[in-house]
Amino acid sequence: TLYRVLNKRRCTILEDNMVDGTDLLSIVALIPQNESLGLHPELLNVSSGRVSSPELEVSHWEVLDEDPFWIPNSLEEREDFGELVNSGDCSTGRNNVALR
Repeated sequence: TLYRVLNKRRCTILEDNMVDGTDLLSIVALIPQNESLGLHPELLNVSSGRVSSPELEVSHWEVLDEDPFWIPNSLEEREDFGELVNSGDCSTGRNNVALR
């Protein structure tokens, strides 16, 4: 579902409403910039093409309250967060292995 995609990309959903007179769902959420890359094709794939183009705009910036080099190790963490292919900085998507 759409919510699974958004949660996987660390979204904070602020509101979701049906648009009056249509069968459209409007979702307002906060998503880290790096996580927004490739969002549209994934939403199209999950919804079988029924999602219109997401409208993204910069809202604000803030320091992430997490370790950018964290990688899920236990089976439970892998089930909750999936396999992370990228071992670099989750805020920039760059591979910062040299900093370890």
